[in-house]
Amino acid sequence: MRGSHHHHHHRSSPEARGDSSALLAVNIGGVKQVLCGDLLARFPDTRLAELLRSAESGPPAEDISSLCDDYDAEKGEFYFDRDPDAFRCITELYVHGEIHVKRGVCPVCFMAEMRFWKVGAEFLDECCRSHLREVEDELAEIAEKVRTMLVDRGGDPTAGGWQRVQTGLWRLMEKPESSIPAHVVAITSFLFILVSSVVMCVGTIPDLQVEDPEGNLAEHPALEAMETACIGWFTAEYALRLVSSPDKVRFALGFMNVVDFMAIAPFFVVLLLTSLGAGVMELANVQKAVQAMRIMRIARIFKLARHSAGLQTLTSALTRSLKELGLLLMYMGVGVFLFSALGYTLEQSHPETLFTSIPQSFWWAVITMTTVGYGDVYPKTTLGRCNAAISFLCGVIAIALPIHPIINNFVLFYNKQQVLETAAKHEIELMALRSGHGGGPEGHARTRGVADHQAPEIENTNIVSPRSSRLIGSGNECDEGISAK
Repeated sequence: MRGSHHHHHHRSSPEARGDSSALLAVNIGGVKQVLCGDLLARFPDTRLAELLRSAESGPPAEDISSLCDDYDAEKGEFYFDRDPDAFRCITELYVHGEIHVKRGVCPVCFMAEMRFWKVGAEFLDECCRSHLREVEDELAEIAEKVRTMLVDRGGDPTAGGWQRVQTGLWRLMEKPESSIPAHVVAITSFLFILVSSVVMCVGTIPDLQVEDPEGNLAEHPALEAMETACIGWFTAEYALRLVSSPDKVRFALGFMNVVDFMAIAPFFVVLLLTSLGAGVMELANVQKAVQAMRIMRIARIFKLARHSAGLQTLTSALTRSLKELGLLLMYMGVGVFLFSALGYTLEQSHPETLFTSIPQSFWWAVITMTTVGYGDVYPKTTLGRCNAAISFLCGVIAIALPIHPIINNFVLFYNKQQVLETAAKHEIELMALRSGHGGGPEGHARTRGVADHQAPEIENTNIVSPRSSRLIGSGNECDEGISAK
């Protein structure tokens, strides 16, 4: 296989029928390459193999014109208006039997090139196959974000009266970016969460508590009133979101919605126990149950995650880092068991030892390996102190090793979400630009490809692909690959 620029003359043409040394001259986007026929014949279902068979059958006919963009009979060259960089990767199939996507080639456009040259995805190397699969997933995410944004902005024009009211209420309670009133509702909810958390903490200060008729300390009436007002807001907010939810079951089982329910449930349970509990159980048991339910009010602090993209990103990043977290727990578990057993054994020679058993020594090993060191349990022998020093150093190393991958996962996930959000917004802006300038139906259909869940179809994602490819490290090189086309 050899190549040169298109202005160089090469007279090779596949004239000899059945000759395994027949050559096929092609011009890909201005770059000329001469391909050996015996190599092309190894994959007879590809476009180049079909072109070779058609060329060997005689003078160029209509079937040849359907396989290429143009044919120069004088030079014996077949012209293709395709990306030459992607074609270099395609030609690796005929030499090595597999394809590797080179750095700087847009993955999305490369999938379109493979379909044009009739090369199946099974010929891709496994690393490149998973690489392209990630791009398809990213395009699908962008398509979903675009569709969600379009629904949030315009709604469903075919919906009835109640459905429009339900959709508008849902956007008001769930989509702060959809309108100014929705933004105000989100800020108000955030302030109520903060006030409720502060009231819960301040209510435990003894100087601000009052005595009830039984002589027990209770919350100040003013704080109780503020608590009741916050619970009223949380209850109304949860009820409106539940009523306007398009899928009630999915809403009720959602993690954040379960947190919202747990934040308001203790108030009503306490109210029920206080009013009816005296006739059902002893007053002491009622008070214990009330105190236990009040502790559950701390769950409302998790409601902040609903209004914080950073907390949501952190939760998702930790979920994706379960392997690293498991590795950290394994390191710590092995270290705690090892050093607590050594500490117990080495400290037995001291008459005033603080290590009474191996399970009791677990606590010492944990606070030592995590560099906390409360000082309630400590070694008194020389060998025990050496063991403590080694456990301290091993604990630092065990904690530090998995931290970097966890932080890296957080940064990658956060950057990916930001880029996906920006790509979806740019896509909507381009759609509005096309429709505003009265673009033709063909161009408008291409722009609407992403919103219509056509992300995996490359023909419908010509606009999204440059931005999406930045997610997987192509960067500006991907844009250069597209501009070369």
